[in-house]
Amino acid sequence: MTGTAGHETDALFNRKETFCEKLIFQKQLLFMSVPLILYVILFSYVPLWGWAMAFQNYRPAKPFFRQEWVGLRWFSFLFTDRIFWRSFRNTIAMSLINMVLGYVTAIGFSLLLNELKNVFFKRAVQTISYLPHFLSWVIVTGLVATMLSVEDGAINKLLMALGLIKDPVMWLSRPDYFWGIVGGTYVWKELGWSTIIYLAAIAGIDPNLYEAAEIDGCNRYQKMRHITLPAIKPVIIILLIMSIGHILDAGFEMQYLLRNGLVQDVSDTIDIYVLLYGMQRMSYSLATAAGMFKNVVNISLIFIANWIAKRAGEERLI
Repeated sequence: MTGTAGHETDALFNRKETFCEKLIFQKQLLFMSVPLILYVILFSYVPLWGWAMAFQNYRPAKPFFRQEWVGLRWFSFLFTDRIFWRSFRNTIAMSLINMVLGYVTAIGFSLLLNELKNVFFKRAVQTISYLPHFLSWVIVTGLVATMLSVEDGAINKLLMALGLIKDPVMWLSRPDYFWGIVGGTYVWKELGWSTIIYLAAIAGIDPNLYEAAEIDGCNRYQKMRHITLPAIKPVIIILLIMSIGHILDAGFEMQYLLRNGLVQDVSDTIDIYVLLYGMQRMSYSLATAAGMFKNVVNISLIFIANWIAKRAGEERLI
């Protein structure tokens, strides 16, 4: 009898909770998440019905269900449009530049901040590095345009004072400089904000690991290489997967505000294409098709990156 009761007790404790039992046990968390779920449904999923416009020759004067259905005509136009593929190239290039520079600088800056022993100086540096994130892109692009201006630009004055150039450079009129300017501006604005998650991950590392490494004779560089970086590797991979899911979101405000006729071949992104060739020309179906293409590619890339991480045995989103 005792053995039977013991087996029943073990089976009771080893039994897995059903989905409904988990919901009942975590009902407080469920109630707290209801507003967020409703927000996502209302603003992220309900508007998806508008994707039907990509398969119509949409005209605002007609009711939605009386529009002319044209199938894949607008997608066929996109995939044969030279301007769209130029915008696609620019978007990919600037997004990759921003992602690579952003990751390298954010991780490196986090490691350097972690090595600062003076708490007051460390907090001051963190605060100063965060501030540009809270500036709007309108203000940031205005500052960049002023710094890079030909006549009174601080960059030209500094380079001429150092003897590196003889005449002022028209930075914003040179197509070969535009992607670098965009990447540098993005890093300056988002560097401090991007380090928050990395610093939080570093703060969770067991201090005993650093003490043991110090006893073994490791210097600061070796601690960063063999302890800090491996410890925050899962966070780096997760953030990388999420960034890959936004590979076609290179930005709109900065490129649109810094662009001009001399650099438009390298400045126009898919978002600018949607505005100029879709919205302003009232070709709403074309704009919807371009936006739909961008979102489908982003979603596909995030699943592919997640699958690669799973195959490699790394951390993943799903």
